[in-house]
Amino acid sequence: MSGHSKWKTIKHKKKAEDRKRSKLFTRLSREITVAVREGGGGDPEFNFSLRMAIDRAKDANMPKENIERAIKRGTGELSGGELESAMYESYAPHGIGILTQVLTDNTNRAVSDVRRVISRHGGSMAEAGGVSWQFERKGYITLEPDGIDEDQAFEVAVEAGAEDIDFGDDLIEVYAAVDDFQPVQEAFEEAGIKTKASELSMIPKNTLALDEKESFKIMNIIEELEDLDDVQNVYSNLDISDGLLEKYEAKKEE
Repeated sequence: MSGHSKWKTIKHKKKAEDRKRSKLFTRLSREITVAVREGGGGDPEFNFSLRMAIDRAKDANMPKENIERAIKRGTGELSGGELESAMYESYAPHGIGILTQVLTDNTNRAVSDVRRVISRHGGSMAEAGGVSWQFERKGYITLEPDGIDEDQAFEVAVEAGAEDIDFGDDLIEVYAAVDDFQPVQEAFEEAGIKTKASELSMIPKNTLALDEKESFKIMNIIEELEDLDDVQNVYSNLDISDGLLEKYEAKKEE
């Protein structure tokens, strides 16, 4: 499971930063709104999903007023909280499975946009369950390795119920069953260990390695899906090594 977050470290050209930032804020706002609606109200002290969503928004330097508006949309104080969540399953070329999670006010538009991207690159949509069986929903927590006592982090994670912890040079990745996700997150907080990111994610049970050219094609598909307005997250079982990611980043800068 190591390396799940590699894709999220990809950086884009400066000219695209503002557009990416705006889209990120939109995604985070929707996440907060749905967390309020489905997680038990607008008080983060009593709504763990909302607390995590707000933490992600703050980490992205999202303005406080944006967060407050998103919460009010979730409670019904403001309009615009009528969002539906859906997960679309598809196969990209070379048998790579892709799950595309959306939050949308128009599911017909959302699935049409996803289908167009997948079809344009020679992939195909799958029936419900056709791809998702290759993934597991897990709690996923990352920590910055700088200044962290690895022995302490390991002990905190295991005692709180984490299934796996991977120590990388740039990132420490912690995996937990859905039921143990909140206790593990809170254990790190109580131990004074700051988490970089914390979310429920779809983790591939196994990954597939392709050659460089084929991998780049899949990574382009993922980027195109991520650029769609309704898309929140894209998960795949493509194996993205550090070296491959560096080459892809360099290619994007050409």
